[in-house]
Amino acid sequence: MYTAIKLFTLPVLLLLLIAFIYPIDGYERTGIKRLKRLELIQLGEIKTTTPLPAGALKSWEDINLQLTTLRTDSVTSFFKEDDKLQKEISTLFRGLDKSYSLSILDISDPANVRYAHRNETLGYQPGSVGKLAVLVALFTQLQNIYPDSWEDRIVLLKNKSVKAGVWGLTDEHTVPIYNIEKNTLVKRQVIASDVFTLYEWVDHMLSVSNNGAASIVWREALLMAAFGSAYPELTEEQAMAYFKETPKKELTDLGNDVVNLPLRALGITTDEWRLGSFFTKGANTYVGDKGGSIGTPLGLMKFLVMLEQGNVVDEASSLEMKRLMYMTDRRIRYAQAPALKEAAVYFKSGSLYKCDRSNGEACGKYEGNVQNFMNSVIIVEHPDNCKYMVVLMSNVLRKNSASDHMYLASAIDKMIRKG
Repeated sequence: MYTAIKLFTLPVLLLLLIAFIYPIDGYERTGIKRLKRLELIQLGEIKTTTPLPAGALKSWEDINLQLTTLRTDSVTSFFKEDDKLQKEISTLFRGLDKSYSLSILDISDPANVRYAHRNETLGYQPGSVGKLAVLVALFTQLQNIYPDSWEDRIVLLKNKSVKAGVWGLTDEHTVPIYNIEKNTLVKRQVIASDVFTLYEWVDHMLSVSNNGAASIVWREALLMAAFGSAYPELTEEQAMAYFKETPKKELTDLGNDVVNLPLRALGITTDEWRLGSFFTKGANTYVGDKGGSIGTPLGLMKFLVMLEQGNVVDEASSLEMKRLMYMTDRRIRYAQAPALKEAAVYFKSGSLYKCDRSNGEACGKYEGNVQNFMNSVIIVEHPDNCKYMVVLMSNVLRKNSASDHMYLASAIDKMIRKG
């Protein structure tokens, strides 16, 4: 049983507009410029009508991994069904589409974790949730370049600047560009001439789910694999020469291995989670698609468990990846649930829809009539020590499932709290 601690509330309209990103005191450490703006807002030097809620105010030093005491435990040992929780979870889907799949792990007490599921092995197009695989690929290659120095990895992320090029084209999602000297914030789509540090590209990939940023981070992981210890000094000209001179099949194979082999090393099978294509058409100038993309609640939950254990790459990398997942630019879908507003959430959402209007059937954004995938991956940490992880995946045709995801988030939170 958990005692709720009510800190303050905000209207849902404001909640939609609030910025949630890597811990707001992280600018000096990461060089992510927009964090400086949030820091100034917290200091009262920049006025805003959208203050951050309590759940978004953690310092980067206050974010911790929750399962390190169980680091040597097999990931499969966490998936023993809890009869009571399973029975309660099964009641949630009455009246909802049969396509919903779910994996839940309550880690409030690491010595007595509770697991429940629904169609946990069913495969879905992961959409932007697949960007977490790109994150793993990047940190895997950073370890390969600097196996004995975590600090050198951080320095490279902070100081290495790379240009977007065609890889960043095209995506409707905007990125925030904050000019510290002029104190101006502009939100626009990525253009080919944009230059950001690796840390900033990763932040764009996760916080606003920018597809161009995801392709660029994946490109850089590919280049790290190709050039190894020479990567830190690699110039744009050398990188472009490599892509122009290397056969497309070779680039495709390497790019596919870079994102998928680290998942296989974690024991996540190819049918549980794989990534088969870059996130932008511009990337296809140099690399092709291979193998298709798929995600399952079980595969993504394995990732979350191993992240909390500190077993994704290594403990320092796992913790940094969790920090980068701390929040998105705004809480959407599952994470938008009012029940979570005071909680720290580490979140990634993904969607992919496809329309066929040949028969005159209505179809729109997030309301696909051929495919309509919507997925949520989340770690929830309440102030009262209620902590749990959820992977929710759906393919409800002709309906924007965001409201259902939000409803399920509140219902699941209530059930977890009942103990």
